[in-house]
Amino acid sequence: MEISDAVELFQQYLLVEKGLSKQTVDSYTKDIKLFLDIFNGERKTVEDLKGEDLGEIVRYELTVPKPPHTVTTAIRKLSSVKNFFLFLKREGYFIGEIPNIEPPKKPEYLPNCLSVEEVEELLNTPNIEKPDGLRDRAMLETMYASGLRVSELVSLERARVNLNKAIITVFGKGSKERKVPLGDFAIEYIKKYIEEARNKNPGKDSKYLFLNRYGKPISRQYFFKQVKKYAAQAGIEVSISPHTLRHCFATHLLENGAQLRAVQEMLGHTNIATTQIYTHISSKRILSAYDLYMKRK
Repeated sequence: MEISDAVELFQQYLLVEKGLSKQTVDSYTKDIKLFLDIFNGERKTVEDLKGEDLGEIVRYELTVPKPPHTVTTAIRKLSSVKNFFLFLKREGYFIGEIPNIEPPKKPEYLPNCLSVEEVEELLNTPNIEKPDGLRDRAMLETMYASGLRVSELVSLERARVNLNKAIITVFGKGSKERKVPLGDFAIEYIKKYIEEARNKNPGKDSKYLFLNRYGKPISRQYFFKQVKKYAAQAGIEVSISPHTLRHCFATHLLENGAQLRAVQEMLGHTNIATTQIYTHISSKRILSAYDLYMKRK
């Protein structure tokens, strides 16, 4: 059977039997065409295909293109081609063995984490003489003190913040409730913000704690831009976002002896494996400091 005919049968199978969208089927087809192009026309019929050919798509994606494609792209294309082979095998068109090729592992990307000194520089940057600056300082302090997600921060309700007991009640992913302690600095700036700015805001009766000048809740996009702006003003060179403060919260806690399970609960992670990435960041930072110390001796 001509491979072009086999590809057409595979397309019909994906569309009719699997019920996939035309866009998804086109993506499969594109991946298979790229796979066949690797062999410069040597694979014209199904009989020309070999099981070991599957490994070529991974090798090509990660080494041949300049620059090489990402591991994620390679994994996707391997899956597309392997599904094509499995279809041909199931239909009796391919009689060879299909090897179990392990997909390449995605690299582990550790989030950026600032030093305590850099966090201090960032927190000190907003101009607290202005209402917006005071509000932003309170938001930054709250995020660093509690490890909130940015979505949790901007939707934080005033009634959920107990300044007397230093506790925030948060509804995180899946509407799961958790209670997070609030540090003294965050409490100080929240109080200052409420007294000097929020009580004079057009939306002072709003249930949300942090408001823009028109009395509406702060948007995620706005706060993202503000963090970028303050980072630039503070001379922080690495790329950061509001989520960076959540990373810093977790990493700095672990560096100071906090238990992993406690950090997991404060972050609202369902799986402790998600929290464990911060132990890698912490270890990396400690080793970096140790190397620097040894070089100075």
